[in-house]
Amino acid sequence: MNFELTDDQRMLKETVARFVDNDVIPRAADLDEEARFPEESFRAMADMGLFGISIPEEHGGSGAGFLSCVLVMEELARGCVSTANTYGAHAILCTENIYRNGNEAQRRKYLPDLISGKAIGALCITEPEAGSDAMSLRTRAVRKGDRYILNGTKMFITNGPVADVAVVYAKTDPDAGAKGITAFIVEKGFPGFSTGKTLKKMGVRGSPTGELIFEDCEVPAENVLLEENKGVRVLMSGLDRERIVYSIAPIGVAQAALDAALRYAMDRKQFGAPIASFQMIQEMLADMATDVQTGRILAYWAATQCEQKERVRLEASYAKLFCSQAGIRVVDRAMQIFGGYGFIKEFPVERFYRDVKGIEFGAGTTQIQKLIIVRELLKGMGAAGSRG
Repeated sequence: MNFELTDDQRMLKETVARFVDNDVIPRAADLDEEARFPEESFRAMADMGLFGISIPEEHGGSGAGFLSCVLVMEELARGCVSTANTYGAHAILCTENIYRNGNEAQRRKYLPDLISGKAIGALCITEPEAGSDAMSLRTRAVRKGDRYILNGTKMFITNGPVADVAVVYAKTDPDAGAKGITAFIVEKGFPGFSTGKTLKKMGVRGSPTGELIFEDCEVPAENVLLEENKGVRVLMSGLDRERIVYSIAPIGVAQAALDAALRYAMDRKQFGAPIASFQMIQEMLADMATDVQTGRILAYWAATQCEQKERVRLEASYAKLFCSQAGIRVVDRAMQIFGGYGFIKEFPVERFYRDVKGIEFGAGTTQIQKLIIVRELLKGMGAAGSRG
């Protein structure tokens, strides 16, 4: 397998890296402290064309592959997880979702403002009692004439408090299980759609997360994504891509933590020598670097597989599981290297430590990824047995 980036991909990564170094990192601590939406970076990302990277040029995008989205996410997370989280929810979970599953009329209506950053997007799956088990969601949609009436509450929605457009999942046939779910495009101004409380979080504080409420919310029938009762197809194809793009985020944070730990270990002196000369510190740094590089390769591989196949459930869960755990390991070791200094806000490791845990839960917990992996492996064994 060739993991060499193309010239265009390398140029994209370098361009985003410069933007992160010059604009994102200097704002990261203040965004975290103030729990403030990264408005300036959001507008800059729109101007750079980052919100339509994987969308064809005829629809206002760049026409690049999905791996390019992963490269952008990696660099953004290296600088600020809040900014990366905002990007992922807007560009991948909402904008790309509408492109992949929407009809031409929906694309023409919503993509221009989402790609240009005039509108902020979100994805609404999770509910107060339906997180990992998305099939048990309680939000209901009933058709009445030329519209659907939605009732329910969504929780832990990234970009929710500031979103203008949201992809929302609801049950249209409650007795049909997974076959009774429909995806809708819902606008902020639709009657009956309101924002609830904005959640106060331990980490990823600059990316607003909140509650969205639907009380007899009127959604035009023309805003159904794909078809009525076909929402599970939209959901599952999107989850693979979500897991992959969010698998690289902890690796981006881990790279930032490794860079900070290396600099600190060379500068910090104990017993008359830099602590980088101590064998135990060297061992931690080596383990950290190996985790970062392994996670990066796994996420890149999963992204390339996603460009070639419709479903990559196993590949996505491999990447999400390993990268989430690797990110936590690396940041934890960075905290050990910094010692007491890592525990104070003067140094960024304290923020990395809170942020990397926050992005572990998204797109399915570690435990859910393990369940998926085992089920897919057992399914493969069953298929092999039937061939035998």
